[in-house]
Amino acid sequence: MGRIKKKGEAGNAKNYITRTQAVKKLQISLPDFRKLCIWKGIFPREPRSRKKASKSATASTTFYYAKDIQYLLHEPLLQKFREQKALEKKISRALGRGDVGDASRLEKNSSKPEKTGKPRYTLDHVIRERYPTFVDALRDLDDCLSMLFLFANLPSTSTVPAKMIARCERLCLEFQHYLIVSQSLRKSFLSIKGIYYQASIQGEDILWLAPYKFNQRVVGDVDFRIMGTFVEFYMTLLGFINFRLYTSVGLKYPPKFDQAMDDEAGELGAFKLEGNLLTSSEETPAQLTNGETEAGPDPKTQAEVNKLIRQMRETEVDGDRIETEADEDEPTDGIDKFEPAAPGGDVLPQPSHSGSDPESLFANCTFYLSREAPRQPLEFIIRAFGCKRIGWDATLGEGAYTTNERDPSITHQIVDRPVIQAAMQEDGDGEDNQTAQKLAANQRMPGRIYVQPQWVWDSINDGEMKRPDLYAPGTQLPPHLSPFVQSTQGAYDPTMPLEDQQTEGEALEDSEEEVDEDEEEADDSLAVKRIEGAADGMDIARSDDEEDEDGDNDSFGGFSENEKAADESEDDEQAAELQYQRELEAELTGKPIKQTPSNPQTKAKAEAKKRLAKQAKEEAEDIERAKGMLSKKKRRLFEQMQYTNNKKSAEDQKLRAKRRKLEKQKASTKA
Repeated sequence: MGRIKKKGEAGNAKNYITRTQAVKKLQISLPDFRKLCIWKGIFPREPRSRKKASKSATASTTFYYAKDIQYLLHEPLLQKFREQKALEKKISRALGRGDVGDASRLEKNSSKPEKTGKPRYTLDHVIRERYPTFVDALRDLDDCLSMLFLFANLPSTSTVPAKMIARCERLCLEFQHYLIVSQSLRKSFLSIKGIYYQASIQGEDILWLAPYKFNQRVVGDVDFRIMGTFVEFYMTLLGFINFRLYTSVGLKYPPKFDQAMDDEAGELGAFKLEGNLLTSSEETPAQLTNGETEAGPDPKTQAEVNKLIRQMRETEVDGDRIETEADEDEPTDGIDKFEPAAPGGDVLPQPSHSGSDPESLFANCTFYLSREAPRQPLEFIIRAFGCKRIGWDATLGEGAYTTNERDPSITHQIVDRPVIQAAMQEDGDGEDNQTAQKLAANQRMPGRIYVQPQWVWDSINDGEMKRPDLYAPGTQLPPHLSPFVQSTQGAYDPTMPLEDQQTEGEALEDSEEEVDEDEEEADDSLAVKRIEGAADGMDIARSDDEEDEDGDNDSFGGFSENEKAADESEDDEQAAELQYQRELEAELTGKPIKQTPSNPQTKAKAEAKKRLAKQAKEEAEDIERAKGMLSKKKRRLFEQMQYTNNKKSAEDQKLRAKRRKLEKQKASTKA
């Protein structure tokens, strides 16, 4: 006889546990249970049968794996939560007795992070458990950076303490310094939500979103307790990652932090990196932000180096200069060429040597940021691509290479204000607060390139410095396209001409619209001429001189192009009315309609429409025949694919129509 199974001891009832049962089993409060689940990576599960998984009569909504809750029983953080709960009970009991001194003593012993900044627990062991390798931590860095950059820009409130914001900002700036030193930043994109950045760290592509430096408004419908739990975990994670990244490039962590400079909005300039591998060529921008010149080498060391170079040159002159052929194993600077072993084989792709390194795109440039330009993202991106000399106005904060706008070493100035002609006043200096900084209104330094901020983003995304005349102040900027979208065959591509990707039907409709617009313009011009003629006819009394002057123009000089177009449009309307009259007569009499010769251009368009309709009908019939030979499962799959393709083609058609409309508007404004 088999063993009798009891209800609730096997199957879903044993594998799942409700949230209420889990909280009772762990003997902690619900907020602490939420924190623990977020930090340990435990999330609710959906059982196949809720009725079998629920042991109570009431309907349960949240279920967890019983093994996950059993795993939490051995968590060291449980003891910290229980100790804190016991301490809070003692404080409340002392306040109830009226013993304020005892309550204050107990409160001093308790560690409150929002007041003292010292957490009562650490999440180091949780980080080591969840990320056994460093690559695992890098793969989870996207959400971490997005959350920390968001909190670094929030204002301090009761739910978001100032110490948390300061720590988030410091960790983000440390991470940016690593990207600058290692030149790991690859792409960036300006969007409505914020600025997207993409970096490549140890073969992993990391994409995160940073908000703009605006005044953020904290709304009440956001649960900052849950977000704060994530931030607390991500701060520990980013601290681990920064330590590993800094040590991998030979830098000391944490870097030296100047609080006074940070109070003056120094940001990146408030950090000073130190390390063994930090040579003069790889010197961080933070050490060159006070307008100081780069320190030269040691004079004694330089003298010894010069002496050795002089001795080597003398030995080359005095010795025998016999040229020998290089051995096969000797390394050379040339690029290896791969040739097929047998004639007619596959042609192997040859390596190409690129003379320009995208990571050092701005290495030979000196930038100056106008005070209306966004300093923080521009400084980070320009430094990450090799530039070490960036100046800005003194009102933007400390840490600039120079604050003098007239510095002759500046090669590029980033301006984000319209070109406004300031009115010169007799008793004033003619400066406008909106357009002038230290120069007069619209005054430019000779030999300097003036561009808008989009030039920086488009240059780094394309890996080359774009033409500055396309981004000059006051000009209409080219479209800023996302570098993260890969163009697929058949989809709308904004970089290609519209004529190369629109369909035949769209081209035909476009030509018809152009013809209709020409006809409307012709009708308008003809109506204007008729009004002018009527006005001339109303001039009854005219002088003899006017009659003599107009007498030379009485002779017929032929029709103009607009009049011809108007006559043709009137003929087309009359022909359409006659055709409609013939159709009505044919319906009444029962005789066939007499065909009349029409305009050749209209006839060609009608034939093209018929041909396209016939072609579309044949394609639809072919598809229906092919679907009839498929099985039911494959037919459904094919219909789903066809629906998705039609939806994408409709979206591409809308984008092409929008672009066509914009191009027509540009053409009309230029004309």
